[in-house]
This record gives sequence, C-alpha cells and structure tokens, in this order.
Amino acid sequence: MENFVYTGMPARVVFGDGALARVGDELTRLGARRVLVITTPHQAADGRALAANLSAHDPSLYAGAVMHTPVDVTEQALEVVRERGVDCLVALGGGSTIGLAKAIALRTDLPQVAVPTTYAGSEMTPILGETRDGVKTTQKSMKVLPEVVIYDVGLTMTLPAELSGTSGINAIAHCVEALYAQEANPIIAMLAEQGIAALGRALPGIALDPGDRAARSDAQYGAFLAGACLGAVGMALHHKLCHTIGGTFDLPHAETHTIVLPHALAYNGPAVPKAAATVAVALGVADAPGGLFDLAGKVGARRALRDIGMPESGIDRATDLALANPYWNPRPLERDGIRALIARAWAGEEPSVPAA
Repeated sequence: MENFVYTGMPARVVFGDGALARVGDELTRLGARRVLVITTPHQAADGRALAANLSAHDPSLYAGAVMHTPVDVTEQALEVVRERGVDCLVALGGGSTIGLAKAIALRTDLPQVAVPTTYAGSEMTPILGETRDGVKTTQKSMKVLPEVVIYDVGLTMTLPAELSGTSGINAIAHCVEALYAQEANPIIAMLAEQGIAALGRALPGIALDPGDRAARSDAQYGAFLAGACLGAVGMALHHKLCHTIGGTFDLPHAETHTIVLPHALAYNGPAVPKAAATVAVALGVADAPGGLFDLAGKVGARRALRDIGMPESGIDRATDLALANPYWNPRPLERDGIRALIARAWAGEEPSVPAA
C-alpha cells in the first residue's frame, strides 16, 4: 500500500426519505434562533413553505440566489442578514443557492444547513466560486463548509429530467477528478468509483422515468459521494475550464460541466490510465471519455458549448484564461492541446486525445 493523506470533512449528513422534516431539529441542535432561508427566485414558494415550518426559529426568506454567485447579490443578501440579526442560514436549492449561503458564511462565519434539491454536490465541500466583473474565482475555506446537510429524495422528484441529467454528470465530474487529484488517496478513490457507478446507472433511468424513486435515491446518494470527494481533494483541468468558461460567458453551470467533462478526461487520460480505467469500469464501458459523452446523450443533454451560449470567438479567450493561474493537473497544460479540447467541446464533437 502506497503512502497517502486523507482529510475527512466535519459535516453532519442526514440522508433519507422525509428528512426535510428534520430541519427544525437540526436548527435547534445548532442553537439557531433567527434563521434566513435562501432560495433562487424560481424556488421562492418552496422557501416560503419551509420557512412556515420553522416558526420556532423566527425565519426570513431571501429568494435572490443566481448562478455563479455574483458578489453584488451576496452584498444584497448580507443586508438582510444584518437587518434581521440572522444567526443561521438554511440553503434550499442547488449550487446557486448553496453558493450564496457559502458566500455569506465566508463573510460572517454563520452556520449553515444545506438542503440540496439537485445533484450538484457543492453542499459537501469547503469550496466557493464567486463572480466579480465577469470573472469567476474559486477559493477553499472551512468557513464555507455547511455544518449540516439534509438529503431528502422527495425534494428531487420534480427536478426536470434534463436538469437531473446534467446536474448528475456535474457530480460525476467531481468523482472523476478526485481519482487523479494531487491529493488522491484510496479512501476517496473508493467513494469516487461508487459515486460514478451510482450516478451512471441512475441517470438514464431518470431520463426514461422521472418518477423512478429508486433511481432518484441512487442519484442523490451518488451526488453525496461526489461532493464528499470534491471536498476532500483538489481540482484539476476540468474544474478550471468550467469555472473559467461558465463565469466568463455566463453559461449554465451543470450543462457546462456535462459538455466539458469527456474532453477534459480525454486530455488527461494518457497521464492517468488507472483513473481512466476506473471510470470506464464504473460506467460499464470500454472507453471512459466516450462513455461520458454517450451518457450525456442518453440523458438528453446538449453536448456543444455553442448550444448553451458560448461564442466561437470565445475559444481563444477561454484558452488564455485556462492557462492563467492554472490548477494543478496530471498532464502539463499546453496551449495547442487545451485550445483543441475547448474547440471540440464548443462544436459538440466526440472527445479525442489532443496531440501533446
């Protein structure tokens, strides 16, 4: 057995059908007296319903979370926190909502209860991505790790099938990069392989029958494992590209991850053959990048960055940004190879190993 370092994230996880009913108990355990429920505008009604059940904790609602956690939205939410004397945050939603709660916690050190309704996985990580003046930056701080995460499969049952697919592949991306991260270790490798397998079997089932509760539960379990992987190890090329492209061109987060992932793994695969083989086994395919590309097709996801709003003129800009202050990566970042990767993802072509 080779040497390794493993750091477990100190989050409390409550997983199970009907777990939403335990939010109040968890707030009591945290000593919360005045909470702020956070959602996107689309989920405001769900936020009001949750707040109505938290009357013992003097709830308020902020329904202004948006993609990529822009700093100006965080500042607006902070005004509500100060005015109401909030002492705990409850984030109900996907990555946008949980990201806003994290951004508030970074500035206030308030405790968080995350109640995810998608498969993003960010609820299990001490990672925050924020956007200022069109540029997205990422940082890692234990101040942004939620204290409690509540997984209730009932909250995912109305998640549209296409969004379920892209959200789930976004989670798979966390597992894939965890297998070859600089801090990779055998504990996380086991979680990553299980996460990929759970999501790989669940997502096509959800696409065929969005009401399949067993598939939904598998997907949520896979997302939990994916988030745990991302929280415990670092990120590499795939996440750098997605943060750069998504933040610069204001592209939808999960769709960007879904499109880029096969191409990023094709680029890195020759440098990490064992990790690529693990992904292939977990998906039950012969070729990992091709299997991920096909999975996106099975769930009805778009597979070209041009189809979600990235201009062709952005390929060179994205290449420049990806090479500026790059994340650690198992294969050196070379301009021609990175540009070819982005160009293929822009056009929606099948993944191919770019020339070194």
